[in-house]
Amino acid sequence: MGDLGKYLLYFLLGGSIVSFSTYLGAQGKSFLAAMASTFPAITGVTFVLLYANSGGATTVAYAKSLLWFVPPWTVYVVSMILGIPRLGFWPAMVSSLVLYMGCIGLVKVFLK
Repeated sequence: MGDLGKYLLYFLLGGSIVSFSTYLGAQGKSFLAAMASTFPAITGVTFVLLYANSGGATTVAYAKSLLWFVPPWTVYVVSMILGIPRLGFWPAMVSSLVLYMGCIGLVKVFLK
């Protein structure tokens, strides 16, 4: 399989997970939708593909880097929970993303 085929497969896998999660959420199954969204399927597939293409050292480096994104992601989710009832969906989404990116910037500064 060529590079284009591999990336098309990666795209389809990720899109399938997002579609499945959206379907579950639309059916009122928010817990299952959240589990599907956070289930380490994409991360797991990324681990497998990184290992297959670049080996263990690259996979471990990627896994370590993922941990730095947990606090910003938590800020993002909490700000959505608090923001939607107070601001509405779109303002909460924008402000949550701004907070997330700000936290990523702080992580980047911290890692230097």
